[in-house]
Amino acid sequence: MAAVRPVDPGPSEWALPDPDTTDDPSGLVGFGADLEPATLVDAYRRGLFPWPHDGLPLPWFSPDPRGVVDPTDVHVSRSLRKTIARSAWHTTVDRAFDDVIGACASRSRHEGTWITRPMRKAYRTLHRLGWAHSVEVWDGERSDRLVGGLYGVQLGGVFTGESMFHRERDASKVALVDLARRLVDAGGVLIDVQLLTPHLESLGAVEVARDDFLARLARHRDDDVTLDASALPVTRLVG
Repeated sequence: MAAVRPVDPGPSEWALPDPDTTDDPSGLVGFGADLEPATLVDAYRRGLFPWPHDGLPLPWFSPDPRGVVDPTDVHVSRSLRKTIARSAWHTTVDRAFDDVIGACASRSRHEGTWITRPMRKAYRTLHRLGWAHSVEVWDGERSDRLVGGLYGVQLGGVFTGESMFHRERDASKVALVDLARRLVDAGGVLIDVQLLTPHLESLGAVEVARDDFLARLARHRDDDVTLDASALPVTRLVG
């Protein structure tokens, strides 16, 4: 199964702000607009992403510094290598997008409610149009059991990760390592993780200045990069 090439959603009805219009320490650049495909694609092309907060109009962010991962330099720890070697898991792309975003939404309820029903609906639509993708990690013995995964938005050679989840230890890490390998193989150059966390830092994520991130995004957002969606064994990630 091949990943779907993006469908042009048309022009946005909103004049979204550019990131350099704010010096807010959180990266907040404005409120409002909507979650229509044209709005979201325009926002990601500008380096913006929505992050709903209860009781507020829809906020848009572009943090400075920005968390990123060089897909050629993902860190695979010794313990993760052991997990990969003994798990017999396999991975796919876009095999179960709805299940992945649903699992991420369930996890996020413990950390806030930013993956709201409207957000889930919006990113499902982006997925159908070929802009949003998921990476799935499947059980080696029960091939229909999802043990981890992630989803995000791809603009050419840049993949912006939105959320990840795991039901087995290290399964979300495997999803990110798998994404990095597939992205490099397809000619991609950058994984945007938005904000740095200890979990992501352990995999090689670093902070870069927003201007540097935006410059790389502008250079590569229109690259012809299509992820391989084949089912692949995770053992190749340390081969």
